[in-house]
Parts: sequence; structure tokens; C-alpha cells
Amino acid sequence: MTSILSKIALAAVFAAAVSAPLTAQADVVSGGTFTGASDHITTGNVSVFKTADGGALVILDSNFSLDGAPDPRVGFGKDGVFAPLSDLGELQDLGGTQVYKVPASVNVDDFNEVYIWCLQFGVPLGVAALS
Repeated sequence: MTSILSKIALAAVFAAAVSAPLTAQADVVSGGTFTGASDHITTGNVSVFKTADGGALVILDSNFSLDGAPDPRVGFGKDGVFAPLSDLGELQDLGGTQVYKVPASVNVDDFNEVYIWCLQFGVPLGVAALS
């Protein structure tokens, strides 16, 4: 899905976010649990962090799993509607811990859901309501 260098870079971002106490480096602002959609099985937890530098991260937990689909993406939505401009990139793997940096143009406070979205067919594969 992504190159080895991209995975290494994302692992470094994740390591930096959790190597120091989270209160000093990043604060969890919301989290949720995925439920499948469009006849797909999507499970696991997600957390949204705000970092000390004003940025944000979306972290899929080690228990994350997707049964497979073409062109899965990670992004935000609100009240059952995926926001295409919030696309954080291609899903790195079908399971396990993954870190996505939120672009400065996306305000995480504007959303109440994290989506695993099939770009090819324009349907949700999984949705996690944030609280």
C-alpha cells in the first residue's frame, strides 16, 4: 500500500508522539471504535491526538482490522457524511497500528467521525464515532 520509506517515516512520527509523556507531546482529544459498513468488516480503535506544535495525528490502534477493499483511505466525516477534503491518505495496512498526520488545512474539531473510505466506489468501509 505505501512504500517502506513512508512506513518508516510514519513509524518515526508515532515513536516521537509516544516516546515522551503524551501530556507533554500530544493530547488525546477524541477516540472511538470502528464498525463495518457497506458489507465490510472493520474493527478496532482509533484515537485523535493534538500535538504540542499545533498539529494533529490519527492513530489506528494495534487491534485495527479491515477485511479488504480496493483503494481504502482514512479521513474524517460528520454526522454520517464523509468529508473528501479530510482525506489523510491511503490505508497503510489492513491491520495493526498506523499513524496519519492531519494536514494543517483540516481542523479535527470540525468532525465527529473517522472513516475508512473506499475511494474507488465512494462508500464507507468502516466508521468510528468520536467521543
